[in-house]
Amino acid sequence: MAGTDNHPEQQEAVNKDLGQILSELEKNSDGQSLPPVEKWNPEFCGDMELIIKRDGSWQYEGSPIGRQRLVKLFSTVLKKEDDKYFLVTPVEKLGIRVEDAPFLVIRMQVKDTAEGPIISFEDNCDNQIVLTKDNPIWVEHDSKTGEPSPYIMVRRNLHALIHRNVFYELVERAEERVIVDQKHLGVMSAGEFFSLGTI
Repeated sequence: MAGTDNHPEQQEAVNKDLGQILSELEKNSDGQSLPPVEKWNPEFCGDMELIIKRDGSWQYEGSPIGRQRLVKLFSTVLKKEDDKYFLVTPVEKLGIRVEDAPFLVIRMQVKDTAEGPIISFEDNCDNQIVLTKDNPIWVEHDSKTGEPSPYIMVRRNLHALIHRNVFYELVERAEERVIVDQKHLGVMSAGEFFSLGTI
């Protein structure tokens, strides 16, 4: 898949060492806020041999990227258009593969307030996500096995798979509620009820 339709000049960009891309990102980052990738529209430079696995690990040319700092920085310039994912800088746009979701939720916290509980999550790239109507949770089921895959919106149209252990924590907090004559198991957060599935 990667690079098969690239022009020579595109292939040269695709073959860039990750260090060069990192340098470009650091030059355009203030280290605090997320880069404005939605405002960056460079020309497509081709696909690169980078894949985000279902377990949240990043692999470049078949080898894991072991430095979490790099993974975190690259994750800030992820962009999704239709069903395709890209790493975007002000000067280039490189296609990557994502097995399932670009992020993986690894822990959750619950804060009890006077208005009710607020559930927040942390993913493998240090994103902090509060479960609200703007960042909802949803569950998809494998058509063959029926196994649930829970997700939450992180930002824009990028979402995270919720690790099974964290999902079990959610289920332990779940309560029953009838919605349109159907029993749902779900959780409350920020004044909203989020269904984890019907029962």
